[in-house]
Amino acid sequence: NIIVVIITVYCNYCNYTYRSCLQYCSHTPPPAFSRSNSQASMDSTSMEDFWCEVESIKESSEDGSDEATLLEFKPADEGELEAEWLQDVGLSTLISGAEEEDGQALLSTLTRTQAAAVQKRYNTYTQTLRKKNKHTVRDVRDIFGTCDSSVSNCGLDKDSPYVTEELSYEVSFSESITVLPKNQEWTKNQRFKKEDSALPVSFRFGLTEVGDLSPEDMKKIRYLSLIELTAFYDALGVELKRNRAERVRGRENGLFGVPLTVLLENDQKKVPGIKVPLIFQKLLLKLEETGLETEGILRVPGSASRVKNLHQELEAKFYEDAFDWEQVRNNDAAGLLKMFIRELPSPLFTVEYLPAFITLIKLQLQALHLLIMLLPEANRDTAKAFLQFLKKVVANEGKNKMNLWNVSMIVAPNLFIYKGKRANQQEMQAAATTAHIVRLLIRYQDILWTVPSFLISQVRKMNEAAMNNSKRQLMFDKGVRKLLRRKTMERERPERLESDIPEGVIRVYAPLHSKVSMAIQLNSQTKAKDILARFHCESRWVNQNILGQIQSLHEIGGNIGQHCLDPDAYMLDVYRENPQAEWVIKPKAS
Repeated sequence: NIIVVIITVYCNYCNYTYRSCLQYCSHTPPPAFSRSNSQASMDSTSMEDFWCEVESIKESSEDGSDEATLLEFKPADEGELEAEWLQDVGLSTLISGAEEEDGQALLSTLTRTQAAAVQKRYNTYTQTLRKKNKHTVRDVRDIFGTCDSSVSNCGLDKDSPYVTEELSYEVSFSESITVLPKNQEWTKNQRFKKEDSALPVSFRFGLTEVGDLSPEDMKKIRYLSLIELTAFYDALGVELKRNRAERVRGRENGLFGVPLTVLLENDQKKVPGIKVPLIFQKLLLKLEETGLETEGILRVPGSASRVKNLHQELEAKFYEDAFDWEQVRNNDAAGLLKMFIRELPSPLFTVEYLPAFITLIKLQLQALHLLIMLLPEANRDTAKAFLQFLKKVVANEGKNKMNLWNVSMIVAPNLFIYKGKRANQQEMQAAATTAHIVRLLIRYQDILWTVPSFLISQVRKMNEAAMNNSKRQLMFDKGVRKLLRRKTMERERPERLESDIPEGVIRVYAPLHSKVSMAIQLNSQTKAKDILARFHCESRWVNQNILGQIQSLHEIGGNIGQHCLDPDAYMLDVYRENPQAEWVIKPKAS
Protein backbone atom coordinates (compact mmCIF):
# COMPACT_ATOMS: atom_id res chain seq x y z
CA ASN A 1 0.00 0.00 0.00
CA ILE A 2 1.51 3.31 -1.07
CA ILE A 3 0.22 5.10 2.01
CA VAL A 4 1.99 2.62 4.31
CA VAL A 5 5.27 3.29 2.50
CA ILE A 6 4.82 7.04 2.83
CA ILE A 7 4.05 6.90 6.52
CA THR A 8 6.79 4.49 7.48
CA VAL A 9 9.55 6.10 5.43
CA TYR A 10 8.95 9.58 4.01
CA CYS A 11 6.92 11.24 1.34
CA ASN A 12 8.64 10.76 -2.04
CA TYR A 13 6.34 13.40 -3.48
CA CYS A 14 6.76 16.36 -1.18
CA ASN A 15 9.94 15.23 0.64
CA TYR A 16 8.53 15.99 4.09
CA THR A 17 8.83 13.60 6.98
CA TYR A 18 5.57 11.83 7.64
CA ARG A 19 4.83 13.93 10.72
CA SER A 20 4.67 17.13 8.70
CA CYS A 21 2.76 16.00 5.60
CA LEU A 22 0.19 13.36 6.54
CA GLN A 23 -2.65 15.57 5.39
CA TYR A 24 -1.14 16.04 1.92
CA CYS A 25 0.72 12.87 0.90
CA SER A 26 -2.16 10.40 0.59
CA HIS A 27 -2.73 11.44 -3.02
CA THR A 28 -0.65 11.41 -6.16
CA PRO A 29 0.12 14.52 -8.21
CA PRO A 30 -2.54 15.32 -10.82
CA PRO A 31 -1.42 15.12 -14.48
CA ALA A 32 -1.38 18.91 -14.81
CA PHE A 33 1.36 19.07 -12.18
CA SER A 34 3.83 16.65 -13.76
CA ARG A 35 7.35 17.97 -14.04
CA SER A 36 9.00 18.73 -17.38
CA ASN A 37 12.52 18.06 -18.61
CA SER A 38 13.39 21.73 -18.17
CA GLN A 39 12.61 21.45 -14.48
CA ALA A 40 14.74 18.33 -14.06
CA SER A 41 17.88 20.45 -14.00
CA MET A 42 16.71 22.16 -10.83
CA ASP A 43 17.35 20.74 -7.42
CA SER A 44 14.92 17.82 -7.08
CA THR A 45 14.24 18.38 -3.40
CA SER A 46 13.35 22.01 -4.00
CA MET A 47 11.08 21.08 -6.91
CA GLU A 48 9.24 18.66 -4.67
CA ASP A 49 8.75 21.54 -2.25
CA PHE A 50 7.20 23.57 -5.06
CA TRP A 51 4.65 20.97 -6.09
CA CYS A 52 3.74 20.12 -2.51
CA GLU A 53 3.09 23.82 -1.88
CA VAL A 54 0.82 23.87 -4.94
CA GLU A 55 -1.15 20.99 -3.45
CA SER A 56 -1.27 22.76 -0.09
CA ILE A 57 -2.71 25.85 -1.77
CA LYS A 58 -5.37 23.77 -3.49
CA GLU A 59 -6.44 22.04 -0.31
CA SER A 60 -6.45 25.22 1.76
CA SER A 61 -9.01 26.93 -0.50
CA GLU A 62 -12.13 27.53 1.53
CA ASP A 63 -14.59 25.73 -0.72
CA GLY A 64 -12.11 23.19 -2.06
CA SER A 65 -13.58 23.45 -5.56
CA ASP A 66 -11.16 25.86 -7.20
CA GLU A 67 -8.18 24.67 -9.17
CA ALA A 68 -4.86 26.52 -9.00
CA THR A 69 -4.04 28.41 -12.17
CA LEU A 70 -2.03 31.27 -13.50
CA LEU A 71 -4.18 34.37 -13.70
CA GLU A 72 -5.01 34.94 -17.35
CA PHE A 73 -7.64 36.90 -19.20
CA LYS A 74 -8.98 36.76 -22.72
CA PRO A 75 -6.66 38.78 -24.97
CA ALA A 76 -7.89 41.84 -26.81
CA ASP A 77 -7.16 42.42 -30.47
CA GLU A 78 -3.72 43.74 -31.28
CA GLY A 79 -4.83 47.29 -31.97
CA GLU A 80 -6.51 47.62 -28.58
CA LEU A 81 -3.44 46.31 -26.76
CA GLU A 82 -1.18 48.78 -28.57
CA ALA A 83 -3.55 51.65 -27.78
CA GLU A 84 -3.50 50.67 -24.10
CA TRP A 85 0.30 50.47 -24.25
CA LEU A 86 0.58 53.99 -25.70
CA GLN A 87 -1.67 55.31 -22.95
CA ASP A 88 0.29 53.49 -20.25
CA VAL A 89 3.59 55.02 -21.38
CA GLY A 90 2.16 58.55 -21.27
CA LEU A 91 1.69 58.91 -25.03
CA SER A 92 -2.09 59.12 -25.25
CA THR A 93 -1.45 62.25 -27.34
CA LEU A 94 -0.59 59.93 -30.25
CA ILE A 95 -4.12 58.54 -30.06
CA SER A 96 -6.07 61.67 -29.19
CA GLY A 97 -4.09 64.08 -31.36
CA ALA A 98 -3.85 66.61 -28.51
CA GLU A 99 -0.62 68.55 -28.29
CA GLU A 100 0.32 67.63 -24.74
CA GLU A 101 3.57 68.95 -23.34
CA ASP A 102 4.43 65.77 -21.46
CA GLY A 103 4.02 63.64 -24.59
CA GLN A 104 6.27 65.89 -26.63
CA ALA A 105 8.85 66.05 -23.85
CA LEU A 106 8.83 62.27 -23.45
CA LEU A 107 9.33 61.63 -27.16
CA SER A 108 12.25 64.06 -27.25
CA THR A 109 14.21 62.05 -24.64
CA LEU A 110 13.91 58.54 -26.14
CA THR A 111 16.96 56.51 -27.14
CA ARG A 112 17.27 54.80 -30.53
CA THR A 113 15.84 51.49 -29.31
CA GLN A 114 13.13 53.13 -27.23
CA ALA A 115 11.95 55.23 -30.19
CA ALA A 116 11.90 52.09 -32.33
CA ALA A 117 9.68 50.36 -29.75
CA VAL A 118 7.23 53.27 -29.70
CA GLN A 119 7.17 53.47 -33.49
CA LYS A 120 6.51 49.73 -33.78
CA ARG A 121 3.49 49.94 -31.43
CA TYR A 122 2.15 53.06 -33.12
CA ASN A 123 2.51 51.45 -36.55
CA THR A 124 0.54 48.41 -35.38
CA TYR A 125 -2.13 50.68 -33.94
CA THR A 126 -2.49 52.70 -37.17
CA GLN A 127 -2.53 49.60 -39.36
CA THR A 128 -5.37 48.18 -37.26
CA LEU A 129 -7.32 51.42 -37.68
CA ARG A 130 -6.85 51.32 -41.44
CA LYS A 131 -8.18 47.76 -41.53
CA LYS A 132 -11.28 49.07 -39.78
CA ASN A 133 -11.51 51.94 -42.28
CA LYS A 134 -10.73 54.51 -39.62
CA HIS A 135 -8.31 57.41 -39.91
CA THR A 136 -5.40 57.98 -37.58
CA VAL A 137 -5.18 61.36 -35.91
CA ARG A 138 -1.47 61.73 -36.63
CA ASP A 139 0.85 60.44 -39.33
CA VAL A 140 3.80 58.46 -38.03
CA ARG A 141 6.15 60.69 -40.08
CA ASP A 142 4.92 63.71 -38.16
CA ILE A 143 6.07 62.04 -34.96
CA PHE A 144 9.32 60.33 -35.96
CA GLY A 145 10.19 61.83 -39.33
CA THR A 146 11.45 59.74 -42.23
CA CYS A 147 13.49 56.66 -41.48
CA ASP A 148 17.20 56.72 -42.03
CA SER A 149 19.71 54.11 -40.91
CA SER A 150 21.67 56.68 -38.95
CA VAL A 151 18.88 58.08 -36.81
CA SER A 152 17.58 56.86 -33.50
CA ASN A 153 14.16 55.58 -34.42
CA CYS A 154 14.68 53.12 -37.26
CA GLY A 155 14.68 49.71 -35.63
CA LEU A 156 17.43 47.25 -34.82
CA ASP A 157 19.85 45.03 -36.66
CA LYS A 158 18.19 41.71 -37.38
CA ASP A 159 21.23 39.62 -36.42
CA SER A 160 21.05 37.74 -33.13
CA PRO A 161 21.65 40.12 -30.21
CA TYR A 162 22.87 39.32 -26.74
CA VAL A 163 23.18 41.00 -23.38
CA THR A 164 26.61 42.30 -22.46
CA GLU A 165 28.27 40.55 -19.53
CA GLU A 166 28.57 43.70 -17.47
CA LEU A 167 25.42 45.23 -16.06
CA SER A 168 25.54 48.98 -16.60
CA TYR A 169 23.08 51.48 -15.19
CA GLU A 170 24.57 54.45 -17.04
CA VAL A 171 23.33 53.28 -20.47
CA SER A 172 19.86 51.93 -21.17
CA PHE A 173 19.68 48.14 -21.14
CA SER A 174 18.28 47.98 -24.67
CA GLU A 175 21.06 50.20 -26.03
CA SER A 176 23.75 48.07 -24.35
CA ILE A 177 22.74 44.99 -26.35
CA THR A 178 25.37 44.20 -28.97
CA VAL A 179 25.26 41.99 -32.03
CA LEU A 180 26.98 38.59 -32.23
CA PRO A 181 27.62 36.37 -35.23
CA LYS A 182 24.53 34.40 -36.16
CA ASN A 183 25.97 31.07 -34.98
CA GLN A 184 26.06 32.32 -31.37
CA GLU A 185 23.11 32.81 -29.05
CA TRP A 186 22.68 35.66 -26.60
CA THR A 187 21.51 33.37 -23.80
CA LYS A 188 24.91 31.68 -23.66
CA ASN A 189 26.62 35.00 -23.10
CA GLN A 190 24.36 36.45 -20.45
CA ARG A 191 26.48 36.04 -17.37
CA PHE A 192 27.21 38.28 -14.42
CA LYS A 193 30.87 38.52 -13.52
CA LYS A 194 30.25 40.09 -10.17
CA GLU A 195 28.43 38.88 -7.09
CA ASP A 196 25.27 40.57 -5.91
CA SER A 197 27.20 42.57 -3.32
CA ALA A 198 29.33 44.13 -6.06
CA LEU A 199 26.89 44.78 -8.90
CA PRO A 200 28.00 47.75 -11.03
CA VAL A 201 26.20 50.94 -10.09
CA SER A 202 26.55 54.65 -10.67
CA PHE A 203 28.99 55.51 -7.91
CA ARG A 204 29.42 59.17 -8.82
CA PHE A 205 25.72 59.95 -8.42
CA GLY A 206 25.10 57.35 -5.72
CA LEU A 207 22.11 55.05 -5.54
CA THR A 208 18.56 56.37 -5.80
CA GLU A 209 15.90 54.28 -4.08
CA VAL A 210 12.36 54.27 -5.45
CA GLY A 211 11.15 56.43 -2.56
CA ASP A 212 13.84 59.07 -3.09
CA LEU A 213 12.10 60.75 -6.03
CA SER A 214 8.94 62.84 -6.07
CA PRO A 215 5.67 61.10 -7.08
CA GLU A 216 5.58 63.18 -10.28
CA ASP A 217 9.05 62.02 -11.32
CA MET A 218 8.31 58.40 -10.34
CA LYS A 219 5.31 58.54 -12.67
CA LYS A 220 7.70 59.47 -15.49
CA ILE A 221 10.06 56.69 -14.40
CA ARG A 222 7.17 54.27 -14.86
CA TYR A 223 6.47 55.59 -18.39
CA LEU A 224 10.12 55.26 -19.36
CA SER A 225 10.48 51.84 -17.71
CA LEU A 226 7.65 50.37 -19.78
CA ILE A 227 9.10 51.83 -22.99
CA GLU A 228 12.58 50.56 -22.07
CA LEU A 229 11.27 47.11 -21.08
CA THR A 230 9.45 46.83 -24.41
CA ALA A 231 12.55 47.96 -26.31
CA PHE A 232 14.67 45.46 -24.38
CA TYR A 233 12.35 42.56 -25.27
CA ASP A 234 12.19 43.75 -28.88
CA ALA A 235 15.97 43.89 -29.12
CA LEU A 236 16.22 40.31 -27.90
CA GLY A 237 13.47 39.08 -30.20
CA VAL A 238 11.30 38.01 -27.26
CA GLU A 239 7.58 38.73 -27.15
CA LEU A 240 6.53 40.90 -24.22
CA LYS A 241 3.32 39.18 -23.20
CA ARG A 242 0.85 41.20 -21.25
CA ASN A 243 -2.59 40.63 -19.79
CA ARG A 244 -5.28 43.24 -20.21
CA ALA A 245 -5.81 45.24 -17.04
CA GLU A 246 -9.15 44.39 -15.48
CA ARG A 247 -10.80 45.96 -12.50
CA VAL A 248 -10.97 43.39 -9.73
CA ARG A 249 -13.69 43.84 -7.18
CA GLY A 250 -12.45 43.12 -3.68
CA ARG A 251 -13.75 43.65 -0.22
CA GLU A 252 -13.99 47.23 1.02
CA ASN A 253 -13.08 46.37 4.61
CA GLY A 254 -11.40 43.64 6.59
CA LEU A 255 -7.91 42.21 6.22
CA PHE A 256 -7.78 39.32 3.77
CA GLY A 257 -8.97 39.60 0.18
CA VAL A 258 -8.90 43.42 0.32
CA PRO A 259 -7.03 45.42 -2.39
CA LEU A 260 -3.74 46.85 -1.15
CA THR A 261 -4.81 50.42 -1.93
CA VAL A 262 -8.00 50.02 0.10
CA LEU A 263 -6.10 48.45 3.01
CA LEU A 264 -3.63 51.33 3.03
CA GLU A 265 -6.39 53.95 2.88
CA ASN A 266 -7.99 52.36 5.95
CA ASP A 267 -4.66 51.93 7.77
CA GLN A 268 -3.52 55.50 7.06
CA LYS A 269 -6.48 56.78 9.05
CA LYS A 270 -4.86 55.08 12.02
CA VAL A 271 -1.18 55.54 11.13
CA PRO A 272 -0.67 58.47 8.68
CA GLY A 273 1.94 57.90 5.99
CA ILE A 274 2.07 54.12 6.35
CA LYS A 275 3.20 52.35 3.15
CA VAL A 276 2.75 48.66 4.02
CA PRO A 277 -0.56 47.28 5.40
CA LEU A 278 -0.58 46.95 9.20
CA ILE A 279 -1.69 43.31 9.20
CA PHE A 280 1.14 42.40 6.80
CA GLN A 281 3.66 44.25 8.96
CA LYS A 282 2.40 42.49 12.09
CA LEU A 283 2.67 39.04 10.53
CA LEU A 284 6.22 39.77 9.38
CA LEU A 285 7.13 41.12 12.82
CA LYS A 286 5.71 38.04 14.55
CA LEU A 287 7.79 35.73 12.36
CA GLU A 288 10.93 37.85 12.65
CA GLU A 289 10.69 37.88 16.44
CA THR A 290 9.99 34.19 17.02
CA GLY A 291 10.02 32.24 13.77
CA LEU A 292 13.27 32.85 11.89
CA GLU A 293 15.00 29.90 13.59
CA THR A 294 12.01 27.53 13.36
CA GLU A 295 12.99 24.49 11.29
CA GLY A 296 11.05 24.35 8.03
CA ILE A 297 9.46 27.77 8.49
CA LEU A 298 7.30 28.61 5.43
CA ARG A 299 7.64 25.01 4.20
CA VAL A 300 6.09 22.99 7.04
CA PRO A 301 2.38 23.81 7.04
CA GLY A 302 0.50 24.85 10.13
CA SER A 303 -2.73 23.29 11.22
CA ALA A 304 -5.40 24.03 8.61
CA SER A 305 -8.12 24.30 11.26
CA ARG A 306 -6.03 26.58 13.49
CA VAL A 307 -5.13 28.84 10.56
CA LYS A 308 -8.80 29.09 9.59
CA ASN A 309 -9.80 30.01 13.16
CA LEU A 310 -6.97 32.54 13.48
CA HIS A 311 -8.03 34.08 10.16
CA GLN A 312 -11.57 34.60 11.42
CA GLU A 313 -10.37 35.93 14.77
CA LEU A 314 -8.01 38.41 13.13
CA GLU A 315 -10.80 39.75 10.95
CA ALA A 316 -12.90 40.38 14.06
CA LYS A 317 -10.29 41.65 16.55
CA PHE A 318 -7.24 43.07 14.75
CA TYR A 319 -8.29 46.71 14.47
CA GLU A 320 -9.60 46.67 18.05
CA ASP A 321 -6.12 45.63 19.28
CA ALA A 322 -7.81 42.69 21.00
CA PHE A 323 -6.02 39.90 19.14
CA ASP A 324 -3.65 37.76 21.22
CA TRP A 325 -0.51 37.23 19.16
CA GLU A 326 1.03 35.00 21.85
CA GLN A 327 -1.34 32.20 20.87
CA VAL A 328 -0.10 32.13 17.26
CA ARG A 329 2.39 29.39 16.47
CA ASN A 330 5.14 30.19 14.00
CA ASN A 331 4.02 27.78 11.29
CA ASP A 332 0.46 29.10 11.60
CA ALA A 333 1.74 32.69 11.26
CA ALA A 334 3.61 31.63 8.10
CA GLY A 335 0.39 30.11 6.79
CA LEU A 336 -1.49 33.35 7.44
CA LEU A 337 1.24 35.33 5.68
CA LYS A 338 1.01 33.19 2.55
CA MET A 339 -2.78 33.30 2.71
CA PHE A 340 -2.72 37.10 2.76
CA ILE A 341 -0.60 37.18 -0.40
CA ARG A 342 -2.69 34.57 -2.22
CA GLU A 343 -6.01 36.20 -1.42
CA LEU A 344 -5.10 39.64 -2.73
CA PRO A 345 -7.73 40.45 -5.40
CA SER A 346 -4.89 41.36 -7.77
CA PRO A 347 -1.49 39.59 -7.54
CA LEU A 348 1.34 41.34 -5.73
CA PHE A 349 3.29 41.49 -8.99
CA THR A 350 0.18 42.71 -10.87
CA VAL A 351 -2.05 41.01 -13.39
CA GLU A 352 -0.78 42.87 -16.44
CA TYR A 353 2.82 41.71 -16.24
CA LEU A 354 2.56 38.20 -14.76
CA PRO A 355 3.39 36.71 -18.20
CA ALA A 356 6.43 38.98 -18.42
CA PHE A 357 7.65 37.82 -15.01
CA ILE A 358 7.26 34.20 -16.09
CA THR A 359 9.36 34.67 -19.26
CA LEU A 360 12.13 36.24 -17.18
CA ILE A 361 13.91 32.90 -16.84
CA LYS A 362 15.88 33.99 -19.95
CA LEU A 363 16.11 37.74 -19.45
CA GLN A 364 17.03 37.93 -15.78
CA LEU A 365 18.11 41.07 -14.00
CA GLN A 366 17.69 43.82 -16.57
CA ALA A 367 14.06 43.03 -17.36
CA LEU A 368 13.30 42.19 -13.73
CA HIS A 369 14.64 45.57 -12.66
CA LEU A 370 12.33 47.37 -15.09
CA LEU A 371 9.33 45.28 -14.03
CA ILE A 372 9.90 46.36 -10.42
CA MET A 373 9.83 49.98 -11.60
CA LEU A 374 6.44 49.29 -13.22
CA LEU A 375 4.76 48.10 -10.02
CA PRO A 376 2.21 50.39 -8.36
CA GLU A 377 3.62 52.01 -5.24
CA ALA A 378 1.55 49.92 -2.81
CA ASN A 379 2.62 46.67 -4.49
CA ARG A 380 6.26 47.71 -4.69
CA ASP A 381 6.48 48.71 -1.01
CA THR A 382 4.68 45.58 0.19
CA ALA A 383 6.81 43.33 -2.02
CA LYS A 384 9.96 44.97 -0.68
CA ALA A 385 8.92 44.34 2.94
CA PHE A 386 8.15 40.71 2.09
CA LEU A 387 11.50 40.14 0.35
CA GLN A 388 13.42 41.73 3.22
CA PHE A 389 11.77 39.17 5.50
CA LEU A 390 12.63 36.29 3.13
CA LYS A 391 16.25 37.43 3.09
CA LYS A 392 16.30 37.11 6.89
CA VAL A 393 14.83 33.60 6.64
CA VAL A 394 17.64 32.56 4.28
CA ALA A 395 20.23 34.20 6.54
CA ASN A 396 19.12 31.79 9.30
CA GLU A 397 19.49 28.70 7.11
CA GLY A 398 21.81 27.04 9.62
CA LYS A 399 18.94 26.71 12.11
CA ASN A 400 15.75 26.72 10.04
CA LYS A 401 17.13 24.47 7.24
CA MET A 402 15.65 26.81 4.61
CA ASN A 403 18.15 27.78 1.92
CA LEU A 404 17.57 30.21 -0.92
CA TRP A 405 16.15 27.57 -3.26
CA ASN A 406 13.87 26.11 -0.59
CA VAL A 407 12.38 29.52 0.19
CA SER A 408 12.03 30.42 -3.51
CA MET A 409 10.22 27.18 -4.32
CA ILE A 410 7.75 27.60 -1.45
CA VAL A 411 7.04 31.28 -2.09
CA ALA A 412 6.69 31.11 -5.90
CA PRO A 413 3.29 29.35 -6.02
CA ASN A 414 1.86 31.85 -3.55
CA LEU A 415 3.00 34.79 -5.70
CA PHE A 416 2.36 33.50 -9.21
CA ILE A 417 -0.46 30.97 -9.01
CA TYR A 418 -4.03 32.06 -8.69
CA LYS A 419 -7.15 30.22 -7.50
CA GLY A 420 -9.54 30.07 -10.44
CA LYS A 421 -10.20 27.95 -13.48
CA ARG A 422 -8.21 24.79 -14.35
CA ALA A 423 -4.62 25.29 -15.51
CA ASN A 424 -3.17 23.25 -18.34
CA GLN A 425 0.16 21.45 -18.09
CA GLN A 426 2.10 24.13 -20.00
CA GLU A 427 0.86 26.86 -17.68
CA MET A 428 1.86 24.93 -14.58
CA GLN A 429 5.30 24.17 -15.99
CA ALA A 430 5.72 27.88 -16.70
CA ALA A 431 4.68 28.59 -13.13
CA ALA A 432 7.49 26.38 -11.86
CA THR A 433 10.07 28.62 -13.54
CA THR A 434 8.88 31.53 -11.40
CA ALA A 435 10.82 30.04 -8.49
CA HIS A 436 13.94 31.20 -10.29
CA ILE A 437 12.49 34.71 -10.41
CA VAL A 438 11.80 34.65 -6.67
CA ARG A 439 15.42 33.61 -6.12
CA LEU A 440 16.60 36.65 -8.10
CA LEU A 441 14.19 38.92 -6.22
CA ILE A 442 15.53 37.78 -2.84
CA ARG A 443 19.18 37.77 -3.81
CA TYR A 444 19.31 41.07 -5.70
CA GLN A 445 16.63 43.05 -3.89
CA ASP A 446 19.02 45.78 -2.74
CA ILE A 447 19.76 46.79 -6.33
CA LEU A 448 16.34 46.00 -7.83
CA TRP A 449 14.64 48.61 -5.63
CA THR A 450 16.90 51.39 -6.87
CA VAL A 451 16.17 53.49 -9.95
CA PRO A 452 18.64 52.97 -12.83
CA SER A 453 20.61 56.15 -13.33
CA PHE A 454 19.92 56.25 -17.08
CA LEU A 455 16.19 56.53 -16.31
CA ILE A 456 16.84 59.44 -13.93
CA SER A 457 18.87 61.15 -16.67
CA GLN A 458 15.95 60.76 -19.04
CA VAL A 459 13.55 62.21 -16.47
CA ARG A 460 15.86 65.24 -16.14
CA LYS A 461 15.85 65.71 -19.93
CA MET A 462 12.08 65.27 -20.00
CA ASN A 463 11.62 67.96 -17.34
CA GLU A 464 13.99 70.29 -19.18
CA ALA A 465 12.13 69.75 -22.44
CA ALA A 466 8.80 70.46 -20.75
CA MET A 467 10.18 73.68 -19.23
CA ASN A 468 11.56 74.80 -22.58
CA ASN A 469 8.20 74.11 -24.26
CA SER A 470 6.45 76.17 -21.59
CA LYS A 471 8.86 79.07 -22.11
CA ARG A 472 8.30 79.03 -25.87
CA GLN A 473 4.54 79.06 -25.40
CA LEU A 474 4.78 82.01 -23.04
CA MET A 475 6.64 84.03 -25.66
CA PHE A 476 3.54 83.99 -27.88
CA ASP A 477 1.59 85.96 -25.33
CA LYS A 478 1.97 89.67 -26.15
CA GLY A 479 1.24 90.70 -22.59
CA VAL A 480 3.91 88.38 -21.30
CA ARG A 481 6.39 89.71 -23.86
CA LYS A 482 5.80 93.28 -22.69
CA LEU A 483 6.27 92.22 -19.08
CA LEU A 484 9.51 90.43 -19.93
CA ARG A 485 10.76 93.49 -21.82
CA ARG A 486 10.12 95.68 -18.79
CA LYS A 487 11.77 93.17 -16.48
CA THR A 488 14.77 92.98 -18.81
CA MET A 489 15.23 96.75 -18.65
CA GLU A 490 15.11 96.62 -14.86
CA ARG A 491 17.61 93.76 -14.82
CA GLU A 492 20.10 95.79 -16.88
CA ARG A 493 20.52 98.23 -14.02
CA PRO A 494 23.81 97.61 -12.21
CA GLU A 495 22.91 95.63 -9.15
CA ARG A 496 24.55 92.60 -7.51
CA LEU A 497 22.02 89.85 -6.94
CA GLU A 498 22.13 87.71 -3.82
CA SER A 499 21.95 84.62 -6.04
CA ASP A 500 25.28 85.41 -7.69
CA ILE A 501 27.17 82.45 -6.28
CA PRO A 502 30.57 81.48 -7.71
CA GLU A 503 30.83 78.36 -9.88
CA GLY A 504 31.13 75.21 -7.80
CA VAL A 505 29.62 76.80 -4.68
CA ILE A 506 26.17 75.82 -3.46
CA ARG A 507 24.06 77.28 -0.68
CA VAL A 508 22.57 74.57 1.50
CA TYR A 509 19.50 75.24 3.66
CA ALA A 510 18.72 73.39 6.88
CA PRO A 511 15.53 75.02 8.25
CA LEU A 512 15.31 72.59 11.21
CA HIS A 513 18.87 73.29 12.44
CA SER A 514 20.27 76.26 14.35
CA LYS A 515 22.56 76.84 11.36
CA VAL A 516 19.85 77.42 8.77
CA SER A 517 22.06 77.95 5.71
CA MET A 518 25.65 77.63 4.64
CA ALA A 519 27.65 78.21 1.45
CA ILE A 520 29.64 75.10 0.54
CA GLN A 521 32.59 75.06 -1.87
CA LEU A 522 32.47 71.80 -3.78
CA ASN A 523 35.42 69.84 -5.05
CA SER A 524 35.73 66.52 -6.86
CA GLN A 525 35.72 64.59 -3.57
CA THR A 526 32.86 66.33 -1.72
CA LYS A 527 30.08 63.89 -0.89
CA ALA A 528 26.58 64.53 0.41
CA LYS A 529 27.50 62.98 3.74
CA ASP A 530 30.35 65.50 4.13
CA ILE A 531 27.87 68.38 3.94
CA LEU A 532 25.58 66.67 6.45
CA ALA A 533 28.51 66.17 8.82
CA ARG A 534 29.50 69.84 8.56
CA PHE A 535 26.00 71.00 9.48
CA HIS A 536 25.91 68.54 12.36
CA CYS A 537 29.17 69.92 13.75
CA GLU A 538 28.26 73.59 13.39
CA SER A 539 24.64 73.44 14.59
CA ARG A 540 24.10 73.94 18.33
CA TRP A 541 20.66 72.34 18.22
CA VAL A 542 18.10 70.72 15.94
CA ASN A 543 14.32 70.75 16.08
CA GLN A 544 13.14 68.21 18.67
CA ASN A 545 10.52 66.90 16.24
CA ILE A 546 13.21 65.39 13.98
CA LEU A 547 15.30 63.66 16.65
CA GLY A 548 15.83 60.04 15.69
CA GLN A 549 14.98 60.65 12.03
CA ILE A 550 17.52 60.18 9.27
CA GLN A 551 18.64 63.54 7.90
CA SER A 552 19.38 63.66 4.18
CA LEU A 553 20.44 66.23 1.62
CA HIS A 554 17.73 66.85 -0.97
CA GLU A 555 18.06 68.22 -4.50
CA ILE A 556 14.92 70.25 -5.24
CA GLY A 557 13.84 71.97 -8.45
CA GLY A 558 15.70 72.69 -11.65
CA ASN A 559 15.40 69.58 -13.81
CA ILE A 560 14.10 67.33 -11.02
CA GLY A 561 11.07 67.47 -8.78
CA GLN A 562 12.72 66.31 -5.58
CA HIS A 563 15.60 63.90 -5.11
CA CYS A 564 16.84 62.55 -1.79
CA LEU A 565 20.56 62.12 -2.37
CA ASP A 566 22.64 59.08 -1.48
CA PRO A 567 25.14 60.02 1.27
CA ASP A 568 27.91 58.76 -1.05
CA ALA A 569 26.84 60.90 -4.03
CA TYR A 570 29.61 63.16 -5.30
CA MET A 571 28.12 66.62 -5.08
CA LEU A 572 30.11 68.32 -7.84
CA ASP A 573 28.76 65.76 -10.34
CA VAL A 574 25.18 66.24 -9.09
CA TYR A 575 25.57 70.03 -9.15
CA ARG A 576 26.82 70.00 -12.75
CA GLU A 577 23.84 67.82 -13.70
CA ASN A 578 21.40 70.31 -12.15
CA PRO A 579 22.99 73.72 -11.46
CA GLN A 580 19.57 75.39 -10.96
CA ALA A 581 18.57 73.17 -8.04
CA GLU A 582 18.13 74.18 -4.42
CA TRP A 583 19.80 72.10 -1.71
CA VAL A 584 17.92 71.38 1.50
CA ILE A 585 18.66 69.19 4.52
CA LYS A 586 15.55 67.57 5.95
CA PRO A 587 14.36 64.16 7.22
CA LYS A 588 14.37 61.30 4.72
CA ALA A 589 10.89 60.00 3.96
CA SER A 590 10.46 56.60 5.62
